[in-house]
Amino acid sequence: MHLHIDSLRSKPPHMHLTPAVYEAAARRHPALAARLTVTFGWDSEDFAQHMRTADILFAQRFPKENLSAAAPALKWLNVPSAGIEYLMPLDWLSPGVILTNNSGTHAPKAAESVTMAVLMLNARLPEIIARQREAKWEQIFTPLAAGKTVALVGLGNMGRASARALRALGLRVRGVRRYPAPDDDVDEIFGRDALHEALRDADFLVVAAPLTAETRGMIGGAELDCLKPGAGVVNIGRGPIVDYDALRQRLASGRLGGAVLDVFAEEPLPPESPLWTTRNLIAMPHVSSDDPAQYLPRALDIFFDNLQRMLNGEEMRNVIDPALGY
Repeated sequence: MHLHIDSLRSKPPHMHLTPAVYEAAARRHPALAARLTVTFGWDSEDFAQHMRTADILFAQRFPKENLSAAAPALKWLNVPSAGIEYLMPLDWLSPGVILTNNSGTHAPKAAESVTMAVLMLNARLPEIIARQREAKWEQIFTPLAAGKTVALVGLGNMGRASARALRALGLRVRGVRRYPAPDDDVDEIFGRDALHEALRDADFLVVAAPLTAETRGMIGGAELDCLKPGAGVVNIGRGPIVDYDALRQRLASGRLGGAVLDVFAEEPLPPESPLWTTRNLIAMPHVSSDDPAQYLPRALDIFFDNLQRMLNGEEMRNVIDPALGY
């Protein structure tokens, strides 16, 4: 089979899937790699030429228009990202082509980052940093995080890994997801229609959901007001899930104690954005879930596992449901 890999020069180096990076993974999966003829490209250069015979495309951004005609042999499209909102709607995707994402690659680093953010908020570190900038000595004493409650919205790989890490610290985790089936990784489970109940009097809100039509704007002022006074907010999902204007107002008034945000509606965050100077808010430049040493090795291991599943006629991992957007 012909696998074509296309990388983006604009992405950080750890996302550049070069021949050397691929060959290292191929040595871990020699039998599967032997089944593939691999070509490499950058920024969709010579894309049409490669697509004439490609069975599998591994790429994030590419010409979607007339893809079915340009790639008559295409069976599988794998995107090296967890979120696929930039590909929606999927009306350009041929019905017979399997679309998978990179879910699972980000989970270990995301769990570390969420743990760090929750502990920072529990220690009121954003407020302490603000006092440092003012050269103001003000002792702020805080209790242990253990025993406090986290409302975690989104129980995909990143959400569940974060839940396990937080519970290991002694926090109680309420999970929120579309289908509220029992889940061993959380203490309580809530459906989307019980969101306010899940948020009520929670000490922390962690957002780890994908951006879909259903999740866009799901955390607004009414939802933030369900949280305990002084609560902290963490967003590692997607910026538009949370109303940041409503969040800013509650941080400025002291209704909420702090926030750590890693994702924004517009990235890079513009210099004129008021989020840069919002009280008790830490803005991270979308770095919470990428491990530069293991990002592509882990992504390629998931890819080869899926290739084996496809060859065996088994159900593949991370298959996107076009109706749900994840």
